[in-house]
Amino acid sequence: MKKLLLVGVLFPLFTQAQWNLNLFGGFSNYIGDMQHRPYSTKEANGSFGLGLQYDLTGHISFLTNFTYGKVSASDAQDNKTNNRARNLSFESKITEWNVLVEYNLLDLNEHRFTPYVFAGVALYHFDPYAFDSLGKKVYLHILSTEGEGLPQYPGRKPYSLTQFAIPVGGGLKFRVSQGVTIAYEIGLRKLFTDHLDDVSTTYVDRAIFLADRGPKAVEMAYRGGELKGGAPYPGPGGYRGNSNHKDWYYMSGIRVTIALPSNTFAIHGRRNGIIDCPKKVY
Repeated sequence: MKKLLLVGVLFPLFTQAQWNLNLFGGFSNYIGDMQHRPYSTKEANGSFGLGLQYDLTGHISFLTNFTYGKVSASDAQDNKTNNRARNLSFESKITEWNVLVEYNLLDLNEHRFTPYVFAGVALYHFDPYAFDSLGKKVYLHILSTEGEGLPQYPGRKPYSLTQFAIPVGGGLKFRVSQGVTIAYEIGLRKLFTDHLDDVSTTYVDRAIFLADRGPKAVEMAYRGGELKGGAPYPGPGGYRGNSNHKDWYYMSGIRVTIALPSNTFAIHGRRNGIIDCPKKVY
């Protein structure tokens, strides 16, 4: 009896709700040790996404999306003299899968536009790299630029390249037609790592670093020596990054939502929401 009651409650929800296709295009950027502004498009890169949206009601939707973006930054663009002297840079492609709950303040079945907010959970992959003085791409994670994994620095563990994040954001939607909605949104990702840009804490001892990881690791950990009049590799414990604040990345842009054809339920004798008993065949 309880199972029948549960089906009776949920069945109208699933038959009346709407599936949609989501298309996203815009920009991605990050906040971290090489980008201190809360929101900036100075070093923004393109991003795009594809996903499905399930409108449970006119106010509540569930979404799942695959997104692709890129983040990058360079000390050469920083206004702070100390950071420019460090002369670091990085780039990283980001692939993300997320599951979100979205809330519309107004029902688009009754209004042309509405503000909305969303939150959820995401799984993302990144792999920071930079280009050396010869223009060759060098991946930074494997170099342990801050001594990750070195026995002399037991507190610095290698960071994972695939991690969880918490997406939060919002925007404005405009209903173009009965089946098409356009929205502008900004989505922040709260991260649990400070190594999205491979910069987090202090410099390790150069001699130890050179012996264990080699000259390329030393070269990419501090690049001030490449500048005219640049200082040599700093002493151990010198400031490289601020580990008190985790990194973030965010995506902003246009989302187009397209309603998919309604599902057809192959239930014998279903008419106007009523399920008839099967007729006797003679």
